[in-house]
Amino acid sequence: MYEMINESAAFIRSKIDLEVQTGIILGSGLGNFVDNIRVYKRIPYREIPHFPVSTVQGHKGELILGQINGKGILCMQGRFHYYEGYSMQQVTFPVRVMKQLGVKLLIATNASGGVNPDFKVGDIMFIKDHINLMPNPLIGPNDERLGTRFPSMSTIYDKDILVKAENMAKRMGIAYREGVYLGTSGPSFETPAEYRFFRTIGADTVGMSTVPEVIVASHSELKVLGMSVISNVFREETIVDCTHEEVLQGVNKAGNSMSLIVEQLIKELDF
Repeated sequence: MYEMINESAAFIRSKIDLEVQTGIILGSGLGNFVDNIRVYKRIPYREIPHFPVSTVQGHKGELILGQINGKGILCMQGRFHYYEGYSMQQVTFPVRVMKQLGVKLLIATNASGGVNPDFKVGDIMFIKDHINLMPNPLIGPNDERLGTRFPSMSTIYDKDILVKAENMAKRMGIAYREGVYLGTSGPSFETPAEYRFFRTIGADTVGMSTVPEVIVASHSELKVLGMSVISNVFREETIVDCTHEEVLQGVNKAGNSMSLIVEQLIKELDF
């Protein structure tokens, strides 16, 4: 894999000479964040050696390179999921490439279902921790050039970055939540019994992404900020079916606010 990572990184460098400090993964319906970037180069995933191709509605499938306030940004407009049939190594491969390109901070965003009954559609939640119910992307032979065999996950979400992001939200008058994200493989949405189980074990939201990428980011010694937009909320007394289209509609309500927080955070970070 190490050679594949280098080949992908070399291809991207051949397209543009840009120092990047921040990598961003945009989840379902959050692709409009790119409007805040001074874009220098767009590279379709299909052109990048060894990159998978996103097949999900709401995921455009481009790597965006540019700047915000003069700071280099590498942005994935669309991600890959285990439920699409990719291996966990393929799902997380772009994070490895980000590290090789010089990224120091990964900002991972997603749309997720509310398990906490106090949440409402359109809420923004900063992820303080996660529960992984997917195969671990580090399973298999470990290449010490990429990270240690048994990485700690106790401080996976950088507390200093989290505090800065929350303070920015407060200054801008943007309401937010803080909680635990639970990752499942999907693609089926959860049963009522599963929702009750997830809440019992401490989850506030549930989704089908983010956790594998964050595990690999930690393995790669990247700082991580995770953010969720609540697309729907499970309440047992009013059970309704959820569709992917409804998820996108829910995300659109909060996409602009999340974009403002991320943009301001990047402006104020000093690497």
